[in-house]
Amino acid sequence: MDKNIISNSTIQLVAGIDDLIPEIISFRHKIHEHPETAFEEIITSELIAEKLRSYGLDVYQNIAKTGVIGVLKKGIGPSIAFRADMDALHISEENSFNYSSKVSGKMHACGHDGHSAMLMGAAKFLSTDSSISGTLIFIFQPAEENEGGARVMIEEGLFENFQIDAVYGLHNWPGLDVGKLAVTEGPLMAAFDTFELKIEGKGAHGAMPHDSVDPIFISAQVINGWQSITSRNVNPYDAAVVSVTQIHAGDTWNVIPGSCNLKGTTRSFSSSVRDLIEEKMRLIAETTCKCFGANATFTYQRRYPALINSFAESEIAKKAASKVVSFENVIQDPTPSMTAEDFAFMLEKKPGCYIWLGNGSSENGKNLHSPKYDFNDDILAIGISYWIELARSIMGPQ
Repeated sequence: MDKNIISNSTIQLVAGIDDLIPEIISFRHKIHEHPETAFEEIITSELIAEKLRSYGLDVYQNIAKTGVIGVLKKGIGPSIAFRADMDALHISEENSFNYSSKVSGKMHACGHDGHSAMLMGAAKFLSTDSSISGTLIFIFQPAEENEGGARVMIEEGLFENFQIDAVYGLHNWPGLDVGKLAVTEGPLMAAFDTFELKIEGKGAHGAMPHDSVDPIFISAQVINGWQSITSRNVNPYDAAVVSVTQIHAGDTWNVIPGSCNLKGTTRSFSSSVRDLIEEKMRLIAETTCKCFGANATFTYQRRYPALINSFAESEIAKKAASKVVSFENVIQDPTPSMTAEDFAFMLEKKPGCYIWLGNGSSENGKNLHSPKYDFNDDILAIGISYWIELARSIMGPQ
């Protein structure tokens, strides 16, 4: 580890975790070498289950196909859950270090390997910690990326089969300095929805546009109309994004095609804005196409809700974070991100808090979902310490 980082006087790592770090780094690298995407985390889940059993935890597998839950019972007290995601992405890794992806077209480009490693380190340490009393539930969740693994775990009885008073999560955050944690109550990450519009017009020769019902021209009018939603319909104090990310039409230079497909994503924080976006997008698409003589087929899918932290649990998380990195390094009320996280499904059902853990510079392709991304091993000890202090804050002597 970087000695300059861990010797920083503002960082107070939990005493005794130094001996854990080599094992946890090795564990993280092993997961990184064998990335598995949504609901296919077979090797990863078996590795996690094996380690949890070795620490004396009760282990439950095959929840949402590959999800793993470890239960640590330490007497009478509250029952809280810590969650880490464990899936990779369909991205070809461009790193060349010795633990880079051994699976073509897949890599851990979001740091879920690091999230699992930190939670595993906390599980090992807390399994022998006599200062806590209660039940700790370690959730290793599949399919965070796009497929809503958290939702599937809930649908398969996560909160019915395990008594959970509150649930906590974290994500590494490139661009936030090592040694800083960001915590807030209320919205932190946006709702994630997708849409598709198929415009059916009439094809014609490119030199005879008057014979066509041009779906490409119509798509441009629709897109312009959609952009007016955020500028003219949504209250300026509310955040919203409408992004068209795909346009598919035509096969050659001199033919106006008969159809055009648009796809994209929207982001919002409030349910009222979410409803407004869907309603206005549908109205603009259908009326614009009708005006120009085309047919519209519009579909809108609500994928992830907004991630909203509860007040009391956020205060607990802030205090635990302050014990590790000091009060001045806890970023309170950070600007929410328009990216999304399916931990939001858990926070719809239970009180809890999700924080950002500084991963260091995001320069030179080190941002999330980059083919050059790698989780920063120097923050493993900080993340593990946070989990431990959080458990002690809730389950320790009051």
